[in-house]
Amino acid sequence: MSVLKVVEILGNSTESFEDAVQNVINEVSKSVRDIKSVYVQDMQVAVTNNKISEYRVNTKVTFEVLEH
Repeated sequence: MSVLKVVEILGNSTESFEDAVQNVINEVSKSVRDIKSVYVQDMQVAVTNNKISEYRVNTKVTFEVLEH
């Protein structure tokens, strides 16, 4: 039997939404193994001088809880 855990993580990027999600995965994978999925719950942008300055994502990261 596997047990999964879900954590909510906010990520950002100056490049794109895809890059913001990848940044979430990169950071979470530093302390968590076996990431199963990332659900993008919300997306938004910051605007400076009428141009997009930052892409932001609110995600839910699912990973397997390892048995000892």
